[in-house]
Amino acid sequence: MKTYSIDFRQKILDTYHTEPISQKAIAKRFSVALSFVQKLLKQYRETKNITPRTHRCGVKGKRERVTFAISINAQKKQNSSFELLLSKIGENSNDVLICGE
Repeated sequence: MKTYSIDFRQKILDTYHTEPISQKAIAKRFSVALSFVQKLLKQYRETKNITPRTHRCGVKGKRERVTFAISINAQKKQNSSFELLLSKIGENSNDVLICGE
């Protein structure tokens, strides 16, 4: 799915704040899902930021994360250290994203 531009997000936000219109009507006017409008408004209320979120767990690379989780469990069973596991993944362990379950 394509990420909406910041200008487009700002237009939605401006419309919400300046016109007496429902979120459902805004979604219809801009041809986006109601859930997108709701999430955008929630994100703005909580962070005062409308830029697209990045590095969301479970969205991309799901198969790699599952494989990684299986590898961690296998290594724990063999009583290997976490450092050994990271060395098997790659030299630059800073690029590893571990998501909570």
